[in-house]
Amino acid sequence: MTANERPSVRPANPHFSSGPCAKRPGWNIKNLEAALVGRSHRSKPGKARLLDAIEKTRKILNVPADYRIGIVPASDTGAFEMAMWTMLGARGLDMLAWESFGEGWVTDAVKQLKLKDTRLLKAEYGQLPDLASVNFDNDVMFTWNGTTSGVRVPNGDWIPADRKGLTLCDATSAAFAQDLAWSKLDVVTYSWQKVLGGEAAHGMLILSPRAVERLESYTPAWPLPKIFRMTKGGKLIEGIFKGETINTPSMICVEDYIDALDWSDSIGGLKGLMARADANAAVIGEFVQRAPWIEYLAEKAETRSNTSVCLRFTDPKVAGLSDDEQAAFAKSVADMLDKEGVANDINGYRDAPAGLRIWAGATVETADMRALMPWVEWAYGEAFAKL
Repeated sequence: MTANERPSVRPANPHFSSGPCAKRPGWNIKNLEAALVGRSHRSKPGKARLLDAIEKTRKILNVPADYRIGIVPASDTGAFEMAMWTMLGARGLDMLAWESFGEGWVTDAVKQLKLKDTRLLKAEYGQLPDLASVNFDNDVMFTWNGTTSGVRVPNGDWIPADRKGLTLCDATSAAFAQDLAWSKLDVVTYSWQKVLGGEAAHGMLILSPRAVERLESYTPAWPLPKIFRMTKGGKLIEGIFKGETINTPSMICVEDYIDALDWSDSIGGLKGLMARADANAAVIGEFVQRAPWIEYLAEKAETRSNTSVCLRFTDPKVAGLSDDEQAAFAKSVADMLDKEGVANDINGYRDAPAGLRIWAGATVETADMRALMPWVEWAYGEAFAKL
């Protein structure tokens, strides 16, 4: 294919957005016909369906039996805020940030909760902070996979088993695609609309026994909104983690999540999901290796995400543009792909360096990823010719 020759093969599904993400292969609205619409979520069948979602989550993610799993309001944001507002302040806090969502948690800890004993370990887009310098006598707050930078922690080896503080992990673009080190994590949050392509507005909050102990032994200095309260009389409200949700969930969304979990089980569970994401990421890797004008934003191979793959344009003519001009160039490439109907919503995140962000999670078909790469090359050639 010459630089500006329009490819002949199109992805069957153009949904490469990093959230909400593509629905599972074969998804159909009819899959949700069994949803308990018009019924109370507190009815016996309603609670049973919510508990089913929790139990299937535990099975697919290999969550330890003594960890609590709860369905909570307001997506991953709500889940992580619940953990921050109820647990932080008992110890000092080490805050790790290397992209926009991690930086958002830092803002909330410092400016909203006004925590005094804090330490920020920050890295630029494409890098990780020095993990060896983290003080685990403090609580530690981090994202497992930086959705807007495409940089993830390589594993959980940097977290000691004998830590004194809690580890709070935003895992929303890692859960179901990367192997979370459960023994090293005390709080894990994620949303349905990421790796499994579920519907939005609900979050998952997973707590270790150490996190439960913190909840039952520590009372924050600030008032807690009702939807954040997880204890009563100094004891955990166990019902939250058995399907008795804090507020009213959408039973259609719950049914959709269960459908995605059942599909996950049918393809081999977590191993099958990870293999699909790895295969998609490998297609992008082969393309990057071949194309001299594009590179990963993540600088080290071992920290590159297999879900939110962030790319930057490296040709000197593009790299020499101003930041605003680079952003306009990247947007023009993404807009062409969107207009052609081959890739929706893959422009880089607004706060990240200019480039593309392509979702490679398990619900994306590898054949579609292969079909997309020539289109990226075509769109780049079209935009480059106009410089």
